[in-house]
Amino acid sequence: MTNQKGKPLLTNREREVFELLVQDKTTREIAEELFISEKTVRNHISNVMQKLAVKGRSQAVVELVRLGELVI
Repeated sequence: MTNQKGKPLLTNREREVFELLVQDKTTREIAEELFISEKTVRNHISNVMQKLAVKGRSQAVVELVRLGELVI
């Protein structure tokens, strides 16, 4: 899925974070697996929620699946 300018909706890192999130990984586990800080994980999640105009992680996941950005 791409936006109006032809760029992908999610960055590679945002996609990685959400792929781990749907595997029921905690923020800490995602941070450790991707070698980034927990704050960076939260920032990626927050950025995606902002892009999608949703209010929570679960809403973001539902919307990403609906858009075909995430397969669960």
